[in-house]
Amino acid sequence: MRTFNFPIGYFTFHTATNINFQLNRWHSLGYARLEDMTTAGQQIRTLDDWKGVMTSLAGKAEAEERWVNAAFYYRAAEFFTPPSDPDKKALYDRFTDLFYHRAFAGEPIERHDVPYGSSYLPTVRVPAPQTPAKGTIVIHGGFDSFIEEFYSWATYFASNGYDVIMFEGPGQGAALKKYGLPLTHEWEQPVKALLDHFALDNVTLLGISMGGWLCFRAAAFEPRIQRVIASGIAFDYMQILPLPVQRLMWGLLRFRGFMDYIARLKMRVSDQERWGINNLMYITKSDSPMDATDVLLQFNEENLHSDKVLQDVLILTGAEDHFIPLKMHYKQVSALKNARSVTTRIFTKEEEAQNHCQIGNMGLALQVMVKWIDERSWMNGV
Repeated sequence: MRTFNFPIGYFTFHTATNINFQLNRWHSLGYARLEDMTTAGQQIRTLDDWKGVMTSLAGKAEAEERWVNAAFYYRAAEFFTPPSDPDKKALYDRFTDLFYHRAFAGEPIERHDVPYGSSYLPTVRVPAPQTPAKGTIVIHGGFDSFIEEFYSWATYFASNGYDVIMFEGPGQGAALKKYGLPLTHEWEQPVKALLDHFALDNVTLLGISMGGWLCFRAAAFEPRIQRVIASGIAFDYMQILPLPVQRLMWGLLRFRGFMDYIARLKMRVSDQERWGINNLMYITKSDSPMDATDVLLQFNEENLHSDKVLQDVLILTGAEDHFIPLKMHYKQVSALKNARSVTTRIFTKEEEAQNHCQIGNMGLALQVMVKWIDERSWMNGV
């Protein structure tokens, strides 16, 4: 099984916060070379440059048979490519083809399509080298993630003795692109389908980014989950805003036509707003910004049901997360009133893990997770 080097450092590749984060993301996960992300940061001026720069880096990596780099540079290119661009599908197909048939050909990867209603959930299982395994860790991402992105995590957990199952739920990866499943906040449903299919019990559920909301929703309704890890805490997406802005937004949301107009105006003047709103409409399969917002607003405190989470909980938060303010960490911790235990870790700039989902020091975050799972599994007699 391939092992990954998780580099330490959150670098300034670009002056735009989100572009810089994405360049750090692929490097921190162990898939991109530092010199390539440095080059990309120098060549990208706006999001309009992103696809061309990243596909050029991917082509160069292919020519040099650096298959892992090539695959994830195509994934990076796809990330900011708008849904209306026909290259979006081609980039996704190229990424997955290289991932499974070049970069990780011969790896112990089992691919499954788990029945889900009349459709399927794309799933990857990475077994522990040892038998029997110490337990099972189920991993899912958030907003628009692909299961392949977390392969470096999966190999880390597997090398530490755990079977790993990663899945794409509605709104993510091939669940959206191949099976047409839009995002839903009712995450207990795909998790139930997965646990049923593999006959799993007593598992650790790890949710990443928006997955940090989804994993608590699933745990509230699924007792076969015994341990929950959230990397990235949202709690309630409206509450991310300052209170006066929340009150203003609730008032304005009554005027749907006006809010659609404002959203489309913002899309015309800001490439970041254009990408964000288009992407939300894409993963929710919505025809308008307001229809997509209706889905996002379901990711709230009431629907989360934190009081029903009875499991052991580990929360990992970046002190300077540019997506989710630190106040959301404390809101989530306070809401977990009935959890068996709540362990928290706020990562700092000194640790190079201060940003969203500990991008900058993945190795440290994974060490914290494995140590906690080992301890909690032992305490619960697993």
